[in-house]
Amino acid sequence: MKSMKFLSSPYLPSLLIAVIAVFVVATVAIAEDGVTADKVVVGQSCALTGPAEALGTGMRAGLEACFDKANAEGGINGRKIQLISKDDGYEPDRAIQNARDLIEKDKVFLLIGEVGTPTSKAVVPIAEKSKIPFFGPFTGAEFLRNPCRRYVINVRGSYFQEMEKLVEYLVDKQGLKNIACLYQNDGYGQAGLQGLEKALDKRSMKLAATGTYERNTVAVKGALLKIRKVKPDAVVMVGAYKPCAEFIKLAKKLGMKDTIYCNISFVGTDALRKELGEAGEGCIISQVVLFPWDDSVSMVKEYQETMKKYRPKAKVGFVSLEGYMVGKLFCMALKNVDGEPTREKLIKAIDDTGKYDLGQVTLEYGEDDHQGMDQVYLTVIKDGEIDPL
Repeated sequence: MKSMKFLSSPYLPSLLIAVIAVFVVATVAIAEDGVTADKVVVGQSCALTGPAEALGTGMRAGLEACFDKANAEGGINGRKIQLISKDDGYEPDRAIQNARDLIEKDKVFLLIGEVGTPTSKAVVPIAEKSKIPFFGPFTGAEFLRNPCRRYVINVRGSYFQEMEKLVEYLVDKQGLKNIACLYQNDGYGQAGLQGLEKALDKRSMKLAATGTYERNTVAVKGALLKIRKVKPDAVVMVGAYKPCAEFIKLAKKLGMKDTIYCNISFVGTDALRKELGEAGEGCIISQVVLFPWDDSVSMVKEYQETMKKYRPKAKVGFVSLEGYMVGKLFCMALKNVDGEPTREKLIKAIDDTGKYDLGQVTLEYGEDDHQGMDQVYLTVIKDGEIDPL
């Protein structure tokens, strides 16, 4: 009888409204796009076809392997990580459309593992406007680092740092003076060129010559003929693996066999080595991650074992290792989020935690520093293999 009186009470409508309001507020609090009770969905736009294909597939493989491992262990705080990857062919217009689709249609939590400077430059304004983290892009462009951008989280070192390391080797250690540059005619090429000029200017030097080619082409002959005229001691290249390989092979055929050829990490070391074949001997590549075959480092050993288990057909190398590191940082940061995951909480967790030990590899962050690593390493192609220099 008491229950019947309660149901007929004049206070019931108000009580129901209060209960519903509490429920709605609680639901909204956890209704961040890409987050459900058992899943976090993240999105990637990258080159899965075209001249930069190996970079996109490598980054994706590293991310997928890391997430597969985390999911097999129960996920992050009970939530599995789902990666949606879309092909942009290393073209900014396609990257923009992919980003919009991932944000508006797929409702992803964040964007992760973008490949390239021109594509990143096109997408970052969209991410920032939507207040969505742009996480671990495969580019060392300065505009993603300086000034620090709240919604951009970098793992790798910058192109400026890579160029400083290369110039230190070529000029300070080898005593070379006549240096030229081949660069891609876009934001990526300009970013690398600026870093190279800065490193040379620090030593009161200037480039002997420059040459350019257009993105997603291998039309490098004009640039080669221009650079060849100055008889360079070294050519520093800012490009993707196919055009850079084409340049080196043609240059050596035209007699430039004593020239030292250098590339920065974005070139895709393994793909470059494969494209070059015998012409790759002595080619130097700067790296922003550790040597992927050095299993004395616990993170590298973990990466190797995870790739073998979850992505056995994918190639172990610098690109997929970087993808794995990006994935691992995301998982660690997500685990550190207090309460229900939100984008703002994720960024706060990264800034507040500061140091992330991936396994004998430490990434450091703060409110004014969203680049985890500063180290740069040099490698060389020797007898068809990649060796530390």
